[in-house]
Amino acid sequence: MLASVSCYCYESACCGWLSTRLHRFAKHCGQGVSAARCQSYCDMKKLEAIIKPFKLEEVKEALAELGIEGMTVTEVKGFGRQKGHTEIYRGSEYTVDFLPKVKVEVVMADDLIEKAVNVVVAAAKTGKIGDGKVFVLPVEHAVRIRTEEIGEKAV
Repeated sequence: MLASVSCYCYESACCGWLSTRLHRFAKHCGQGVSAARCQSYCDMKKLEAIIKPFKLEEVKEALAELGIEGMTVTEVKGFGRQKGHTEIYRGSEYTVDFLPKVKVEVVMADDLIEKAVNVVVAAAKTGKIGDGKVFVLPVEHAVRIRTEEIGEKAV
């Protein structure tokens, strides 16, 4: 449901996240920004996948086959149900709570998200405990700094 906010566009159903700059530009040009166009700038999702480090290359290649070009990768540590494991070092047993993982973040058009989740799960799955998780979050706004493109054009 689109929130009704006061903005410079001519639609009362505007999502409110389109930049004021674009709204002012549209009003200046005498063209209202329709709610559908405004919503198209907001129809993006962010896929966050926490995976095993050795699966990163497979996930990257699987996403590339979908036409997804950019991603952010971060080395992270964490634990879930696995609760870490124990290791023996110089005769003493240590509990390792936080296991090394890789976090892959990708922002994409809403229509690609289902396919992207499926390929990430297929590529990252080993069938063993600790394979990871995939999260999907809404993205309200995106701007490419260099060109000032907004919405899907920015990602």
